[in-house]
Amino acid sequence: MIKLYDFPRCPFCRKVRITLLEKEIEYQNIFVDLNKKEQKKPEFLKLNPIGKVPVLVDGDNIIYESSVINEYIEETFPEPPLLPYDSFKKARARMLVEYCEKYIHQYVFNIYKEMKLKKGSVVNSEKIRINKKLLYKQLEFLNSILSKGNDYIVGEFSLADIAFMPRMLILESLGIEVTKDLSNVSKWIDKLMSRKSSEIVLG
Repeated sequence: MIKLYDFPRCPFCRKVRITLLEKEIEYQNIFVDLNKKEQKKPEFLKLNPIGKVPVLVDGDNIIYESSVINEYIEETFPEPPLLPYDSFKKARARMLVEYCEKYIHQYVFNIYKEMKLKKGSVVNSEKIRINKKLLYKQLEFLNSILSKGNDYIVGEFSLADIAFMPRMLILESLGIEVTKDLSNVSKWIDKLMSRKSSEIVLG
């Protein structure tokens, strides 16, 4: 059975768990306590010398980096497909995964860190304001992509949507309003929330 080395709140781990659920793949979940730095222990570093979760173990195959893991799952278990067949749409999905994790993730995480992780510390309101402003610009970009009437970001539900789910589905809990001028993003988030796999983020 596939093993997933996982920390539940990590968005990169959530992304892989969403893919496994969408594919209806059974797996053994192995908890790695990041709070106790278990990802830096020698036995874990044998699996991933970078010392990060998630790590997927499939027999003798060890795969790390969440986007690479999801591509491996897609190629190994092709049904239901989570990448378009069209080569350009497939490339676009991959570009959007990269975009999500370079930009969207950073702004959302900066806000999350200030609001949720700084227990007992002074929250940097200015940092939150700046990151919300930067994030809003990215949401405008996403709104324009979704303006073509697609339910999902490249047409059909894909690994691109999965990359965004751990970020998009927590916006409300961070006090980030998806305003009326972002109606396409709002509809997209509703669509993502309607999927059973959204429980991984919201549950």
